Amino acid sequence: MNTDTTEVLVVGAGPTGLALACGLRMGGAAVRVVDRAAKPATTSRANILHARGAEVLDRLGALGDLPRRGRSALKMTSYLGGRAALTMRFGDVGLETARPAIYISQAEIEAALRRRLAELGGDLTWDTALTGLSQDGHGVTAQLGDGTRIRAHWLAGCDGAHSTVRSLSDVDFPGVAVTERFLLADVHADWPLDRAGGHGWPHAEGPFFAMPMPGHGDAHDRWRLMVYDPEGEGDLGPAEILDRFRHLAPRRTGRNDLPIRDAVWTSVFRVHRRLATSYRRGRVLLLGDAAHVHSPLGGQGMVTGMGDAENLAWKLGLVLRERAAPALLDTYQDERRPLAVEVLRGTTTATRVQTGRGPLTRFLRERVLIPLVNLPPVQRRFTQVASQLWVTYRRDPLSGGITSRFGRRPRPGDRVPDLSCGRLDGVRTRLHAELGGRWALLVPPSGAEAYVEAARTSLGDGVVALTADHHPRDDVWLVRPDAHLAWRGRGGTDGLRRWLETALGQGRARPRRWSSPAGGGEDPLSR
Repeated sequence: MNTDTTEVLVVGAGPTGLALACGLRMGGAAVRVVDRAAKPATTSRANILHARGAEVLDRLGALGDLPRRGRSALKMTSYLGGRAALTMRFGDVGLETARPAIYISQAEIEAALRRRLAELGGDLTWDTALTGLSQDGHGVTAQLGDGTRIRAHWLAGCDGAHSTVRSLSDVDFPGVAVTERFLLADVHADWPLDRAGGHGWPHAEGPFFAMPMPGHGDAHDRWRLMVYDPEGEGDLGPAEILDRFRHLAPRRTGRNDLPIRDAVWTSVFRVHRRLATSYRRGRVLLLGDAAHVHSPLGGQGMVTGMGDAENLAWKLGLVLRERAAPALLDTYQDERRPLAVEVLRGTTTATRVQTGRGPLTRFLRERVLIPLVNLPPVQRRFTQVASQLWVTYRRDPLSGGITSRFGRRPRPGDRVPDLSCGRLDGVRTRLHAELGGRWALLVPPSGAEAYVEAARTSLGDGVVALTADHHPRDDVWLVRPDAHLAWRGRGGTDGLRRWLETALGQGRARPRRWSSPAGGGEDPLSR
């Protein structure tokens, strides 16, 4: 039997797997992506990419014209008693350097990532299921459904909530059910509703949502509908789901002018929250929905998975080039798993508020929360939370476990905005445009050479020196490829060298922060 070889085998060609593959290729790694689906998806659940996700695509060189083809001015109008009671506006995250959220289909995002992966020379194979894997101290052997084998140094499971990689690696995935049945459908409908945003109708029996689907041609009459339908039992086919929407639309909205012609795509789902007890099992790593699943309300799934991918890509690239010990990969879980806990908590709370049918929940939702969310400061806060631009790793090992609220900002672990910069040859540029798999040194105009030499000695040639506008004099910043501050200091290169030695530490063991809960079946959010 023939055995192919690669450095990293990525299982799953969704946004997470494709983003990881692109990030690894930008660092020079040999990557192969396989997916059990026969071909790329043309329909998708996700249709919003928050600011953090747009930044990841930009740094990967995959953003392209998605902002132009999507919609960046987002809003959601909620109705009570037939009247608009709340208009929630997204997009203003309070940061001039942040990219706005984009309302666009996941299928188009995946297509953009596939194009970028092809440009980078990545290998993607469809209709190829993973059926078995084994690993030793040197690599992983993957058995595929067509009978072939692949030998890889590392394997990344990006294959969704029902991950084969997670199952074959014996990683527990505890969690709980959050709600009963939701129905989802993309439909053609000539509705007299504003297509500049979405619409939601809280109701005693459960909410009804309608979002315009951006696109071309007949997509201008396409809407995505979602309704909480907890009373239904049994499996429903596409025709039955469409009938339920036709029945529930006037009942939940109070309107009789919302006819539905036909459905393009339908789905049934129940909301669960689950979190893998470990993101790494030897040479196997889990990302995206394979590591964490939660409610789709809030649109946090895609942006969280792509953040996982960008975080892991530069770390795995250093390990592959033998510039860092494998223990660096433990910091992927240290940094990303706590974020997943926060996302699961937030989306669970939002879902229970939306679907709660008790009198107290309805009173809080309609008489307290809706008036509160109408306040502009509250709307900005919600947008900032959804954007994930707030994510920081300052409490984690690579940043020194900083917990103080005081000190200069940004602090190690914080996201660095997309600053206006200049290269040392005087060419104007942006910080995030210079990352793209590389590290950036923000340095004073003089004395940059010593810092560049120190960084390149440990990190290789993928280090660029920049001068930032209005940058503190003599302050030097080392910015990671995922735009988080790795180190800052002044007065010579000794501090930088020490940080690099500690962070990359060849062969240096480091205790793990997370362990599996006793019995492996505990809800990760109950601790």
